Amino acid sequence: MFNTIILGLDGSTESKRAIPVALELASSDDAKIIAVHVRELLVGRAGGQTLYANEQEIETGVRETVDELAKAGNDVKLVVVPAIAGGPAHVLADVARDERADVIVVGTRGHGQVMGLLLGSVTHRLLHIAPCPVLAIPGTPVEATRTLVPEMAVASS
Repeated sequence: MFNTIILGLDGSTESKRAIPVALELASSDDAKIIAVHVRELLVGRAGGQTLYANEQEIETGVRETVDELAKAGNDVKLVVVPAIAGGPAHVLADVARDERADVIVVGTRGHGQVMGLLLGSVTHRLLHIAPCPVLAIPGTPVEATRTLVPEMAVASS
């Protein structure tokens, strides 16, 4: 069912929650994983500067994570793409389109509706522009969700 899986990684704990899901999808179909990290850049007078002061540390952490996955025998490669701040969703969608991906797997931060509205949401935007299905892994552990809504556990089993 899946030949190519895009895995969005931004170095956060929430994005790392998507890794086991992407690995499981890949292993069931012998698919390749393309991990995508977006290096967000500022515009205007600060043009060319990274949005996050610790971007180098974040990117190093993402590279180490992907290297560990590859050393464990997974078919995974990392693509780092620079983009203007606010553009990660478009970058993920573009890479998915270019690679003819079957699914995009991303973690969510779990902001409430108001915070999501104020801060914006990469996942929300991605759902509207992606060329393939998007699998969004919630910021709360799935086990907690299954406990709160038992019928979901039955339906997903």
